[in-house]
Amino acid sequence: MDGSESDDSSHFERGVDHIYEAFICPLTKEVMHDPVTLENGRTFEREAIEKWFKKCRDGNKPPSCPITSQELSSADVSPSIALRNTIEEWRWRNDAAKLYVSSQSLFLGNDESDVLQALMNVRQICRSIRSNRQGVRNSQLVRMIIDVLKSNSHKVRYKALQTLQVVVEGDEESKAILAEGDTVRTLVKFLSHEPSKGKEAAVSLLFELSKSEALCEKIGSVNGALILLVGLTSSNSVNVSIVDKAERTLENMERSEEVVRQMASYGRLQPLLGKILEGSPETKLSMTTFLGELSLNNDTKVYIAQTVGSSLVDLMRSGDMTQREAALRALNNISSYEGSAKLLIGIGILPPLIKDLFYVGPNNLPIRLKEVSATILANIVNIGYDFDKATLVSDNRVENLLYLISNTGPSIQCKLLEVLVGLTTCQKTVIHVVSAIKTSGAIISLVQFVEVKENEDLRLASVKLLHNLSPFMSEELADALRGTAGQLDSLVAIISEKIPISEEQAAAAGLLAELPERDLALTREMLSIGAFEKIISKVVGIRQGEIKGMRFERNFLEGLVRILSRITFAFSNETRGITFCREYNVASLFINLIQSNGQDTIQMVSAMALENLSLESINLSHMPDLPPPSCGSIFSCMSRPPVITGLCKIHHGVCSLRETFCLVEGGAVEKLVALLDHENDKVVEASLAALSSLLEDGLDVEKGVKILDEADGIRHVLNVLTENRTEKLTRRAVWLVERILRIEDIAREVAEQPNVSASLVDAFQNGDFRTRQIAENALKHIDKIPNFSGIFPNMA
Repeated sequence: MDGSESDDSSHFERGVDHIYEAFICPLTKEVMHDPVTLENGRTFEREAIEKWFKKCRDGNKPPSCPITSQELSSADVSPSIALRNTIEEWRWRNDAAKLYVSSQSLFLGNDESDVLQALMNVRQICRSIRSNRQGVRNSQLVRMIIDVLKSNSHKVRYKALQTLQVVVEGDEESKAILAEGDTVRTLVKFLSHEPSKGKEAAVSLLFELSKSEALCEKIGSVNGALILLVGLTSSNSVNVSIVDKAERTLENMERSEEVVRQMASYGRLQPLLGKILEGSPETKLSMTTFLGELSLNNDTKVYIAQTVGSSLVDLMRSGDMTQREAALRALNNISSYEGSAKLLIGIGILPPLIKDLFYVGPNNLPIRLKEVSATILANIVNIGYDFDKATLVSDNRVENLLYLISNTGPSIQCKLLEVLVGLTTCQKTVIHVVSAIKTSGAIISLVQFVEVKENEDLRLASVKLLHNLSPFMSEELADALRGTAGQLDSLVAIISEKIPISEEQAAAAGLLAELPERDLALTREMLSIGAFEKIISKVVGIRQGEIKGMRFERNFLEGLVRILSRITFAFSNETRGITFCREYNVASLFINLIQSNGQDTIQMVSAMALENLSLESINLSHMPDLPPPSCGSIFSCMSRPPVITGLCKIHHGVCSLRETFCLVEGGAVEKLVALLDHENDKVVEASLAALSSLLEDGLDVEKGVKILDEADGIRHVLNVLTENRTEKLTRRAVWLVERILRIEDIAREVAEQPNVSASLVDAFQNGDFRTRQIAENALKHIDKIPNFSGIFPNMA
């Protein structure tokens, strides 16, 4: 229906052509459609005369002629075929004439009311023609209505759309005419630009066109058509008819494989997946191949794995190499997300995948497809999902992976390394990988990949793998990196790249940080290649906000600080380390780093480095050079030596933070004391060790204790002792407390604190041999154990 407007036939009761009296039914007074003749020769419309006979029967009267009242011997009628054909021919000629008359008003220059009237007349005539099982087939009329779509009036365009639907309904030729030129594009435009009624008429017309298989691809080829139709099906429109017609249009269009592919590109995947499940072998292959090329979001990957995951795995087992390739590429496309990878593992993808990767023999995969298999396996192993990976390290599979890495090209090598990366992130499987690498001696060849420059993915995978291995193979890695091969230089170059902090840089820094800190040969080589200069430049850049990379910044900085700290372990054998630390004021940097709240590793490592620096202070502190005394007179030779001021309180020499690494001069004591309240035991232990360096033998312990007391350090040290958190902390605290208690005034105060005495007694009774000795001395200082050396002075 046309909304509020009616297409009533009263406007066309009289035709353009002459109506013969024989065409008119005496009962209905209308032109007959199915004329029949009675036994008396009178002709009526079948439906009308049958109603008359029923009325006779209901009144218990014999059948009679309604015109002559003549009784009839029976109610049988005979079809008047000749008359019916004549009427149909007349009607067709008359309707064509009516269409011609109406079409004369279908011009945009006419009044809107005339155009709307003409459109309504055309609809009525076309319905009449169709009721007589005839097609309109008037190409000129179709094109004239199409022109009306250019009207500026929403109402005219809306009625033109309705009229076109009536004209082309069920008529393939008219549909083909309508699809010529840009008309379909215009209809698509109406889907987004017309008001609700016009939009409904446009989608209804597209639905009618989509019934023609030949026109489905035509609609699909219009830019934006499928996006708009898919959008309408998922909209919350109040017009249910629009949603329904859009859905049915798309369902019709699913007959075209090309359209199905386009739908999948726009997020309507069910038709494509349906063809993978139920299509012919050729269609399954075509759709699976396309699935491997689609760009997918994570939710879509899960949906695909749920729907066709099993079918893809079955296809992967096929003996046909083309089908296997299509399935592998599709599985590769959906395996990179944890949710979909979990489903694929449950489906059973691992056994055929591993077989494809390692099998050598008839119908084995070519290298290019082994690369795809390796990529899928790498995706699954690296998703972070804690599934049972034991099958991946059993039956010499790690050895097989290492063999493939050594005997294939860069592309597959990269994916195989990524598989090993995934296996080395799992506590249950990393030991197997480490064992296989140690047994095979593969570490040498694995290290060489860090030099690769033309394949960044391969280099990244190798650096990540070596980083994962470094806690378990630090000495082997150090041995492999030392020498002239250049791998150490390559790692430093990666770290010093001038880009936002990357995953590769963080992994490279983490790898070098795990190497044995006391490996002097490695430290010397790093000094020779200028590694520490580059490292400290990065640390300073990050601290000053010049180098950024939120995702990897924390791990990168931790690695850099750990690498930098190793130089403080080489002072006794490498003077270049001292020179470097002086030149770059390394002690000051580490003092700043211990204040990195929330970064426990950095605080711990920095405190350890400060301990090493402080222990070297006694060797670097010196008395100032004094001018030789003048002996110009007898009195000058007898004068007292000059008084030297400004000397360090505990080192009794000239000290500074930069030149001698003196923690007192650098104001580090208060900052280290603050760390004694840290919740991380390792940070507390490192801080205790650094503070202990101020009370070492050879220093002025009394002055050192005073400095510690001024920083409120004694109270914190005693708290650490009494808390008894770990054996290591207790050992450190006992050593420090024994030094503190050598000062009599402090010993008297501490003797009155029963919890301190109890902690020292506990350490004396339960500590290791060295701790018991120190605890014994501490207890003597507070008179909890008799000092027999004072009674028997000669029994030393």
